[in-house]
Amino acid sequence: MKALHGMLAGLLLSLGTAANAAEVDVCAPFTDGVVDQSIVSTMLDAAGDGHLYRIETSSSKVGFCVESPVGLIEGEFKDFTGGLTFFQENVGDDEHALVMVKAASLETDGVLIENMLKGKKFFDVKNFPEILFVSTGFKWVSDTEAILKGDLTMHGVTKAVGFHVEMVEQPGEHEQRIVVKATTLIHRSEFGLTALSPMVSDSVSLCMSVDAVRYGS
Repeated sequence: MKALHGMLAGLLLSLGTAANAAEVDVCAPFTDGVVDQSIVSTMLDAAGDGHLYRIETSSSKVGFCVESPVGLIEGEFKDFTGGLTFFQENVGDDEHALVMVKAASLETDGVLIENMLKGKKFFDVKNFPEILFVSTGFKWVSDTEAILKGDLTMHGVTKAVGFHVEMVEQPGEHEQRIVVKATTLIHRSEFGLTALSPMVSDSVSLCMSVDAVRYGS
């Protein structure tokens, strides 16, 4: 169970990179001072030792939902990249993970709503093209549930967030794949997204379904 917890702790700390990307492709978006470069170096070293994990973007989802006068608005980001490290002897304390979401990849059911959300009144994707998450902590609360903490940067504002994580599918004999769900509630006003308040709720649910596999498998 300790090994399983260690692996899940690492896997939960990241969102996606393309399946056949090289190690440098995993970390490239986070260079040039975007995040602490010691984290990037650790991840690159881990790739050479077989300790780097990636998300299957084609089978993973990153999205949100918020109440409005026209009903529940749901959005999903289609372009996200990142990576994580996991070392068998650890139980999550020394794991590192990064995720970057392209805000312009947002899709919703309606073109008008989608364009409004991408515009200056909300995400303002031209001036703030990326949403960044950097993990800072992980704690198990049961055999299948945990709390994932990290810094979320959106619309030019960085805030600490905590995700409730549920393990949906355990890894197999060789611990190559795992599926988890992660959710949290944020207040958009804390990120400077105040347009159409109070008609559109200030509370926004962030939801992730993560299908993660060992790099190179």
